[in-house]
Amino acid sequence: MKKIIAFILATTLLLISVACNNNTAPPTQEPEGEFDMQEAVLQRFLSYVVHDTQSDDDSEATPSTAKQIDFAKILVEECKKIGLSDVELSPYGIVTATLPANTDEDTKVIGLIAHMDTAPDASGEGVVPLLHENYNGGDIVLPHGITISPNEFPELKNYIGQTIITASGDTLLGADDKAGIAIILTAMEYLLRNPEIPHGKIRIAFTPDEEIGRGTENFDIEAFGADFALTIDGGATGELEFENFNAARAVFEIHGKSVHPGYAKGIMINAALIASELVSEFPPGETPANTEGYEGFYHIMNIEGGVEKATVNVIIRSFDEDEFEARKKFAKDLAARFNEKYGEGTVVLSLNDQYFNMMEFVPDWVIELAKDAFSAAGVKPVIKPIRGGTDGAMLSNRGMPTPNIFTGGYNFHGPYEFAVLESMVKAVNVIINLSRK
Repeated sequence: MKKIIAFILATTLLLISVACNNNTAPPTQEPEGEFDMQEAVLQRFLSYVVHDTQSDDDSEATPSTAKQIDFAKILVEECKKIGLSDVELSPYGIVTATLPANTDEDTKVIGLIAHMDTAPDASGEGVVPLLHENYNGGDIVLPHGITISPNEFPELKNYIGQTIITASGDTLLGADDKAGIAIILTAMEYLLRNPEIPHGKIRIAFTPDEEIGRGTENFDIEAFGADFALTIDGGATGELEFENFNAARAVFEIHGKSVHPGYAKGIMINAALIASELVSEFPPGETPANTEGYEGFYHIMNIEGGVEKATVNVIIRSFDEDEFEARKKFAKDLAARFNEKYGEGTVVLSLNDQYFNMMEFVPDWVIELAKDAFSAAGVKPVIKPIRGGTDGAMLSNRGMPTPNIFTGGYNFHGPYEFAVLESMVKAVNVIINLSRK
């Protein structure tokens, strides 16, 4: 049976749940008596996703949108409410807090990190989370004309009988990465409620602007003070990731010459046509739609402009450092060839590195600790490369090893996104087992 409940956040973190079939659920309450981990992570997640925290790549502000600060303030209050210490909101929108050690043993300080923003690719405004309990293995038909089908997304078949969470079809859901935040805070609350479980010091951080590559620009690793960390920002159940793309962004700015088209022979230089020609030079088989696994690519993000000026925005990705450099050289050589053909200054290339593969910066002992935590939680680690990047890639490069683990979310950044409740609970248990000393 599928049950759909729409949750709308009021001025506090209490939810008014409106269910189908005239059944009304009571407002969310603080757990009493025995701690219901599944209910706790669910209610947190549902309350978070209704906040629009979309980041903005065109903004020069830090964080890029004020609504991320609004959400950060809510998380600050929640951290305090469950009993975490040293709760702070930095001027850059980063929330940090501490779970103090409850053992005298000499232990590693663990960091747990998730990001607050959602991707600019799809709307995050007015998210209505829907529960599909006891999933039957068939199509999930959403109110706004979207169908999430196992024919297109076969991983759904792995979760028959479990609870699938979606949005309503006109927004993304926000499991990337509000599921990570819910998982971290539920694990912290569990450890606070069960002080008999010995653990070392744990530091948590919630960052803004991860989706636009700026999540760690102002992250103070020394002040954070963790020996290693995890980002809880992955997808499928069991994912343990410590390899990611090397990434760069290339922007080709093309300058034309506009004159009356009736008298343009030998004079006009059409920037839009040059942009089209330039794009045709990229290898057609080396695009995201034609690559997988460890294969790199060029991704034409957008083309815009006219006769006088046009821009081509490209992202470059590769796991291998030598290949990465070769791809960047291709972009430089392409700009040089077009300037030779159309005149110096016709094409101006801005080429900037975004992040690097974390693999060489994450030591084996960190991976082994994570694997042990997975095993203790009854989760088989699925080792795979990230065909993207995380805050952890940047932090690892800067000296704090930070691999990535699963949240149970799928199809991020669009209306087909969904999350699996039981997988979120498994991630909570992985964190708890990682913390045990």
